[in-house]
This record gives sequence, C-alpha cells and structure tokens, in this order.
Amino acid sequence: MVENYIAIMNKLAVGVKSRKDQINYIRELAGMTVEIARAPRMKTIKQRWKNAAAHRKDIAPVWCNPVGCWNELIPPGSLACSDEDLKPLEVFFKKALIKRDIDDDTPVDDYFRVAMEFDVEPANIWGVDIVHESLEETGSAWQYKAALTTTKDFDRLRVPQYAFNRERTASKVAAVSQILAGIMPVKTVPVIGYFNLATICHPAAGLRGMEQMMIDMMLEPELVHRLMNVVLQGVMNFLDAMEASGKIVPNTDEPMFMSDPLRPDVKPERYTLKDCWTAGNSQELDQVSPQMFEEFLLDYQKKIFARFGAVSYGCCENLTNKVNPVMAIPNLRIFVCSAWSNLDKIIESVGGKYCIMWRHKASDVVCPTDTAALKQYINDGARKLQGCSYQVILRELQTLMGHDKRLYEWTQISKDAVEKYS
Repeated sequence: MVENYIAIMNKLAVGVKSRKDQINYIRELAGMTVEIARAPRMKTIKQRWKNAAAHRKDIAPVWCNPVGCWNELIPPGSLACSDEDLKPLEVFFKKALIKRDIDDDTPVDDYFRVAMEFDVEPANIWGVDIVHESLEETGSAWQYKAALTTTKDFDRLRVPQYAFNRERTASKVAAVSQILAGIMPVKTVPVIGYFNLATICHPAAGLRGMEQMMIDMMLEPELVHRLMNVVLQGVMNFLDAMEASGKIVPNTDEPMFMSDPLRPDVKPERYTLKDCWTAGNSQELDQVSPQMFEEFLLDYQKKIFARFGAVSYGCCENLTNKVNPVMAIPNLRIFVCSAWSNLDKIIESVGGKYCIMWRHKASDVVCPTDTAALKQYINDGARKLQGCSYQVILRELQTLMGHDKRLYEWTQISKDAVEKYS
C-alpha cells in the first residue's frame, strides 16, 4: 500500500463519541482528501483520463470500483460515526482515502458533490412496484418478481413526472457546507455522474421480468414497445426537470467520463445536457440478436443519447456482434469492451475510432491464490491495445475472497503493463 490511510483513520477514530467529535473526525478525513486532491500527482492522473478520451497519446488510466467489496474494506461496524447524517460522509471520505492506498488513477477533487433533490409522481415511479425476491442472506442472489404479469396489468403503468425540489436541495447543501466549512466547498450536481440513465432495459426487466420480456419480443412485440415507450418518456421527463432547474453542470470531472469540456466556448449559465456525459448499456438484452437489440432497446436509447454531448456504451454484456449498431450512436465517445467481449475483434472494429473501456473480470482478479495468470492476461491485453486510446477498468467486485491486498496488486500489475506498452 502507499500511505496506509486505513491505519491513520483508525488512529483518528479513537475516542470519537459525541456529535462534535464525529464532525471533527469527518473534517480530519476531508482535510486528508483535499491534500490528495491537491498533490502534484493528481494533475497527471486527471490529464491521463482527458488524454484517453481525446485520443491523445499517454499512459492509459487504471481504475477500480470495489462495489460489493466496500463492506469488507469498510465494515459497517467499523464506522466511528453513529449520527445517521454523518455516516455517509465518513464512508465517502474513507473510500477516497482507501483508494489512495490502492494507488489507482482515481481522480480526487477538492470539493464535495451533493446531488439535487427531485420530487416524483407517482411515488413508486411507474405506478407499480419493482420488486426483487431474494434469499435472506446478505449479499445473496435475487430474481425479478414481475409486476406486469398480464396484458391488463400494463394499464396500471404510469409515466413519472419530476420536479426539482429547490428547498430540500438547499437544506441538504447547507447542512453539508456547515460540516465542511473552511475545508471543502460543496458543488451541487443534478445526478452524480448521470450514470446509466439510458439503461432503460433495467427498469423494463424489473417491471415485466427478464425472461418474459424476451418471450414478448418473439410473441408479443407490441407489449415490449409499449413498455419501452413508458420508460423512455419517464427518463425524458427526468431530463426535462434537470434542465428546467437551471443548475446543470458538466460531469466531465467523473471517473471514466473525465474529459476536456465538451463545449469549451459555452458559459456556465448556458450549460445544458449537451455539456455532459451519459452512459447506457444493454445487459438485460445480452442474449438477443443484434436486430432485436436495435429494435427493442437501442432505437429508444438513441433518443436519450441525443440530448447529451458524449456517450459511453456497454457494461458487462458481450458487444462483439453488436459493434456496428453501437458505433452508429452519433455522439459515442467510449466503447466498453467487457470481459465477455472479444478484445481482438473490438480493437479491429473500434480501435482508433473510440476510446475503449477495457473491463476485467472480477472473479479472475480476486479468486486465484496468486497473480501469475492475471499478470499474463493484463500484459497480453495491454500489448494488443498498444496504439489505442483506452481505459483499464475493474468493477462489479463482490468480495475480495480474503485477498486483502489484491486490488493494490491488480493496480500495480495494470499500471506496469500500460506503461510498458504505452
């Protein structure tokens, strides 16, 4: 590890009891985060992301998102704060400090983002509840419990309406600003990252059930179109509410989306979603044909993408046979090559045209007892990607399998490989 911030944080947490103690502890964590954000290396990291997005020659950025592993890295019982309003802040800053120990290319800022508050009607968004059936064990698998089981159920669907709640947002910003005063300013953003708003197949599968939705594509395609139209309009209404707020700010400072300004000549008071990134994927439609993918999903997603300045497409699905439809997205900037996509074919089709987000398989990283095979895989991929603009990304982790240093090891192997083949 680099600085062993975990040990530092544990030492600072000793004796933290009262709310005043907890606030002081949060301020200590925030202060260390600001130091990381202002260190000379951070300028290099941020430029590395921007260069990848702009196809400028540089070392590819390396980034991991521990996702489900955070409960192992920051066990709930390890939190020093008991105040429910302070716990999220403690977790946020601990994540930033632990990522410094992991030593990847996480862009860290010296300001704190607070997401705007929106009211939605109906309260359950779609008029019917999206329900997941799961085992009682924490972290266990779940399955969709479809709300739309009959054709008549579709009549219960509602298109959600959104409205910016100025008062609740201001209250939220004021509370955080008071805690971080003098250390870190607060930046209000509509949605942190604008990530995956266009992944309308996810709520669609939640409402109808993924298996049934695929059967509908063959037997009752009009039901799928009916459902997608409702979900699409709901997303469009949310985007309308964002822009009506007058508080759009570019999200070009986010991991994976970090880039030069999308419209450098636009003044802040005239920002729109055209100054922002969005992301979409088709995970729930991974198994369908390219033709069905276009008809039942991508044609709808394109209407969302058209409102943004830049698009990243893909997640864990295999896009090897869907390259051409994805490349037809007019403002596509990043093509995601998952661990299930064929890297050679993606490079052949996409390399030189778009930035490739090269994602690694979480199980291949955390499960092996040693890193020999992982090192070979990463070096082979970096060699193939030589000359391309790309990012190296590890996400979807659920456990470290007892390998507490594995994310650090993965980071060092990846950084060495991309530098070797830069």
